[in-house]
Amino acid sequence: TATDQEKLVEFLKDWGELGDKLTYEGGERRGYTTVPAAAGTSGVLLGDVPSASDVLASGVGRYFSFEFGFDQAMLMFQPVGGMDQIPRALTRAIGEHRIRTGAVVSKITDKGSGVSVTYTQGGRTKVIDADYCVGALPPNILARIPHNLGSGVQSALEAITPSSAAKIGLEYRSRWWELDHHIYGGITETDQDVTHIWHPSYGFHGARGVMIGYYNYGGDADSYAQLTPKEREKRAVAAGVKIYGEKYRTELASSFSHHWRQTPHLEAAWHNTPGGPDDIRYKPLNEPTGRVYFAGDWLSYTDAWQHGAFTSARKAVTALHARVLSA
Repeated sequence: TATDQEKLVEFLKDWGELGDKLTYEGGERRGYTTVPAAAGTSGVLLGDVPSASDVLASGVGRYFSFEFGFDQAMLMFQPVGGMDQIPRALTRAIGEHRIRTGAVVSKITDKGSGVSVTYTQGGRTKVIDADYCVGALPPNILARIPHNLGSGVQSALEAITPSSAAKIGLEYRSRWWELDHHIYGGITETDQDVTHIWHPSYGFHGARGVMIGYYNYGGDADSYAQLTPKEREKRAVAAGVKIYGEKYRTELASSFSHHWRQTPHLEAAWHNTPGGPDDIRYKPLNEPTGRVYFAGDWLSYTDAWQHGAFTSARKAVTALHARVLSA
């Protein structure tokens, strides 16, 4: 309707900072060459607005919608000391004595009245017997472990395939991105094979800092995986120099790179689940097979996130709890 059109135009005028002629001529959102300050310094807006063709050619708006995604909202809180603090807190709550590390599972057997899990630890083969088992290993790992859970479980595990991702942490002697460029957190999006460059959102104005020099996926991640750690560093730094200048190289102190497909017991950054976790082929994983349940971010709609792992775990243990109470 005409009223709808009028409301849409008013919205676009506000959202796009358009003038009465419905043209964009710049404004305070675009920034200043001289920032407004005390009386006598009203501020100087940036110069002439580039043409629409120039703006589109620059690709500047390529990732504007990134943070609108449900799983990419702007950061509000983060664990002090890093994300590892969450599993450490869970370990304290459960009791470290109940957790066996360095234990590589080699067989899962449902016995009808219980479950036996065979594993290797310290060069010795051991067996643990339990009333129930929740298989929370990645599906690509579970698919390689012998079991007696049937072909439906095996086919479902094999249908979920691993995805590649890689990162490199670059430690710098100074936080030059804050001092020189006034960048505090956030991501620099690129059109290079490093994909994203992440700035730390903690330790502002500290002595040193760590940037993520690449966070890439798929073929780009696999390409970096073929390099030695030093070669990865060299390639990532060369890409960053094109954006930030020579300090990206000269201030570098050390680096650490990681490729999830090369990580033992994971061998994936996240997973591709054709049809989504509720597809009929995954029914054997979403329901117990005998006394064996499955859980993991890969059985949720937020694969790759701790949130997905928590929601899937809650679903599995809730079902298990109800089963035990009704027995």
